[in-house]
Amino acid sequence: MLSPTPLSLFCALLLCLPLAVVFTVKSPAASTATTSIIIDSNENPPTVIVPITHSTKINQEIGRQQSSTAALPLPLPPPPSDDEPLLRVASLVNPKPRPPTSPKKLAFMFLTTVPLPFAPLWELYFNQTSKNLFNIYIHADPTHLYNPPFSGVFVRRVIPSKPARRFTPTLASAARRLLAHSLLHDPSNAMFALFSPSCIPLRSFNFTYRTLISSKKSFIEILNNEGGAYGRWAARGDEAMLPEVRLEDFRIGSQFWVLTRKHARLVVRDRMVWSKFKLPCVRCDTCYPEENYFPTLLSMRDPRRCVPATLTHVDWRGRFDGHPRTYKASEVEPELILSLRKDRPRYGDDGTNGSDSSVTKRHHPFLFARKFSFESIQPLMRIANDVIFKD
Repeated sequence: MLSPTPLSLFCALLLCLPLAVVFTVKSPAASTATTSIIIDSNENPPTVIVPITHSTKINQEIGRQQSSTAALPLPLPPPPSDDEPLLRVASLVNPKPRPPTSPKKLAFMFLTTVPLPFAPLWELYFNQTSKNLFNIYIHADPTHLYNPPFSGVFVRRVIPSKPARRFTPTLASAARRLLAHSLLHDPSNAMFALFSPSCIPLRSFNFTYRTLISSKKSFIEILNNEGGAYGRWAARGDEAMLPEVRLEDFRIGSQFWVLTRKHARLVVRDRMVWSKFKLPCVRCDTCYPEENYFPTLLSMRDPRRCVPATLTHVDWRGRFDGHPRTYKASEVEPELILSLRKDRPRYGDDGTNGSDSSVTKRHHPFLFARKFSFESIQPLMRIANDVIFKD
């Protein structure tokens, strides 16, 4: 028998080495875990907020991760092309805020394509109270630049975001994404409020907190028999919404609402109604999914636990271009803020409850308002402490 030479041994080793590499590298596809992160708009690495694992003990795992004080830097992954895994795991969270011994929190969710122009005003607002009473989440369309970057209480609060444009389902999809991340991030989040960059607070944080945390209902405008309802319902095609969403089930309402934790979970769990609203429109001039999906869903699923009104004041009088009145800097005076506070919300069930005085005398306070021009920040800051935050 011939003894192997050193040269033949070396060649054999070279032939076997690729196989060893192949069988020792673990495929990423073998893992079923995804990660929910908060992205810093600056150059710092993102901060991990919630590791999402498909586990029967998802709530316990989230709780353990939430109690950790260490932030683990990770390379920034691209947002997944499909939100389904995120929504599926978010739908498994406990519908009640946990733990019961911790204070309930408000989740402030900003949907924006621009740097937040009223960040200094919101900064004053949030600095009025303890940081353990609220969380902030930002959905920032990645196709836009944000200069100056988010800072102060808004730093590192951007979730993995996707393009969000009017006349498409992407705005409603962004709101669902915000709800999912908010549910997963903190089990103490009890109420979930959605804002645009042109929104401002009308009251102090403490007043807002007491009003919302004491409520067991969502505040969402749900309007029936509105003009133009058929055009909106048929925007995807004459019968595209059938059979899941009939015309008589279709509702219209403000894009800006406050949802209970139970209703936030209901939204991320929904597949049937969303399967219709996510369809592309064939008529863009009547396509407003963000104003139709949420009121329609909650009206169909749980109308009794909704106050059918928004707590974000907006003035549509005399407007026909799809945009409400925008308050200019020259209009910002104490009298304007006080008049917005005094207005009564429009309730979707007004006129349908007969002589029920408990309904006809409702007057929930407006807590927020829009739209304000971006240059309004200076006069708003001048009256912030003496008017806006003075209850």
